[in-house]
Amino acid sequence: MTFQRTITLPPMPRGVHLITKAIQSEIRGIETGIAHLFLQHTSASLALNENYDPDVRRDVETFLRSLIPDGWSGFRHTLEGPDDMPAHMKNILIGSSLTLPVTNGRLNLGTWQGIYLLEHREHAGSRRIVLTLMGE
Repeated sequence: MTFQRTITLPPMPRGVHLITKAIQSEIRGIETGIAHLFLQHTSASLALNENYDPDVRRDVETFLRSLIPDGWSGFRHTLEGPDDMPAHMKNILIGSSLTLPVTNGRLNLGTWQGIYLLEHREHAGSRRIVLTLMGE
């Protein structure tokens, strides 16, 4: 069985946002299988990381800002502002998709794992994630 739906997340401020519950609430119809998440945007990313200590989220954002700062003079693509091309570069490094196991109708994540939307823009709109479920 394969099932697909699009999840629309509301606009979020720049940063690292735990979205595990929003994704888990859409997992239904399969007991055992695979959930594939695909973010339909190039200035945000999806990641799996520790969900317990909020300092992890702040540290990830701080590191990414230092690695690829806004307004770096080497970028030519600046039509949408100084955070536009840095957002695209962060998306290239982190990625736009995740593939996760589903067991007993739930995402089979480790004890301290969570799904994150990394918003790389200062004033982004809503974000769409295509969820594809494959399994029994």
